[in-house]
Amino acid sequence: MTHVAVIGVGVMGSAIAARLLDCGMEVTLHNRSRAACLPLGERGAYIADSAAEASARADFIITSLNGPAIVEQVVFGPGGVAEAATPARLLIDMSTIDPAATARMAERLARETGMKWVDAPLSGGAPAAREGRLTLMIGGDAPDVARAAPLLDRLAANRTHMGAVGSGQTVKLINQIICAAAFLSVAEAVRFAEVHGVDARLVPAALAGGRADSRIVQEFMAKMAERDYSPTGRIDNMLKDLDMVEGAALARDIPMPLTSLIADLHRTLVADGYGPCDSAAYMRLFDGHLRGSGREGTE
Repeated sequence: MTHVAVIGVGVMGSAIAARLLDCGMEVTLHNRSRAACLPLGERGAYIADSAAEASARADFIITSLNGPAIVEQVVFGPGGVAEAATPARLLIDMSTIDPAATARMAERLARETGMKWVDAPLSGGAPAAREGRLTLMIGGDAPDVARAAPLLDRLAANRTHMGAVGSGQTVKLINQIICAAAFLSVAEAVRFAEVHGVDARLVPAALAGGRADSRIVQEFMAKMAERDYSPTGRIDNMLKDLDMVEGAALARDIPMPLTSLIADLHRTLVADGYGPCDSAAYMRLFDGHLRGSGREGTE
């Protein structure tokens, strides 16, 4: 039986862990808030008191965390993964963090412990994780990626090895650039449909197979039309990713005018308390529910 530790049991981490349990794997969990682990504990997952304890029980350690500083603390801090690291174990980071930090931490982990690092950021959201149809962009040495492949194939319908450690994170940031623009355009289209008396929930079927069709159109247009803000991913997480894109672009003098605008719109939503909502909450930009919008909205 494959033993997997999942460290970081938020929206994505819990979906990943649930999928692994469904596949018959032995799963150990660690999260800053133990309460987040309890539903999966009832399904048979072991709940560890530290990342080190979770790692000591596992062949593979999956991290699903919210930023490079948190990943570094969980791996190298007191009670961290590195305390239980051996060359026989493999760390698979499914967080979205910047490529430079990924390469730096992977080099340190290998140098200090012999444990190797594969970055495997994901696209598809929690529903895709639960169904084993994620898209993964993978960075790492070829033997390490091959070693991780049987596990990752339980989570993903599409995975691509992009190159060295950190290259998966680069492609994930590209994914976020494109997705963020698509979310905004779908929200605009929903409002345009509503103003013209068209049921936006019917539009995805009308566009299916055409050039405007996409997974985001099919999954989010009706969700936006219904003002369903239940999280399948979080606006504050997307903002974190767009901030990383802007930082990397600034360091190399790459103009990113559209991404910068969309990042500012995300910042507005987060400032107004919609960070925990998913991208369907873009509709708040068009419904006048934001402070200073000139209209008083309702929940």
